[in-house]
Amino acid sequence: MPPQPWPTGEVEQLEPLVRRVLAPNGSPFTYTGTQTYLVGSSEGLAVIDPGPAEPGHLNALVRAIGDTPVIAIACTHTHRDHSPAAAPLAQMTGAPVIGCAALVIESDEPRADAPFDGDYAPDRVLTDGEQLAGPAWTLTALATPGHTSNHLCFALEGTGALFTGDHVMGWSTTVVAPPDGDMAAYMASLALLQERTDRVYYPAHGPAVHNPRQLVRGMIGHRRQRERQILKLLGREPQVIAELVPQMYKGVNPWLWPAAGLSVKAHLLDLERRALVARSGEIWTILS
Repeated sequence: MPPQPWPTGEVEQLEPLVRRVLAPNGSPFTYTGTQTYLVGSSEGLAVIDPGPAEPGHLNALVRAIGDTPVIAIACTHTHRDHSPAAAPLAQMTGAPVIGCAALVIESDEPRADAPFDGDYAPDRVLTDGEQLAGPAWTLTALATPGHTSNHLCFALEGTGALFTGDHVMGWSTTVVAPPDGDMAAYMASLALLQERTDRVYYPAHGPAVHNPRQLVRGMIGHRRQRERQILKLLGREPQVIAELVPQMYKGVNPWLWPAAGLSVKAHLLDLERRALVARSGEIWTILS
């Protein structure tokens, strides 16, 4: 974590069409907090990932918006650190909520991310390739499932800027937590970004990424390394997830192990679909 004070509630101009406002929800899982992006000009803008419905954050967004018309409020996905402010901000501005589909997954497993926002109700759902336009700007939706099945990134056409939500973050690898998180989908979405030529990523958490293709290449390599690690450990003997995690995450605080176990489970489910491992109850075995 960077030293405080963090620029919570302040408006930061990142480039001509992009401003950022940091929400006051910093934590070991959200870094300094959720970053809401205001995209556009004084003639009209979009609000990307409005964040938590926290009064101070909503007031900061209203101050930043001022008298500018809000064309749309766009959410990358529906975790509760991203979308709950959409409804109250829509009431304040009269703007429609346009972006990812609604999604609520009930699970009693330990989570390393915020649970789903059950109140999210978009006025319009964007599918892959659909666009959202305002005065002198256009956002194109990119379907990037994996972190969640409804995750979208938004490309600001003509600028090389990509708003990556939680698919690619500027400070940490992304949580892929079953039952909705899917490792195969996540890897395919990373491959999609690897093929693009974006100039900069603006993630929902962490600093801007100015070497996007290099970072994505490293993320793909990191996941492949974890996969090889699992296969190597299971090659020694069948094991349960709780036995794999301490061996794979040495040096990581044990209170984070339950969350790490979800990522391991996502890898195992992917390996199972590819007929590389099998399970009997909670015990996982490598297949020769």
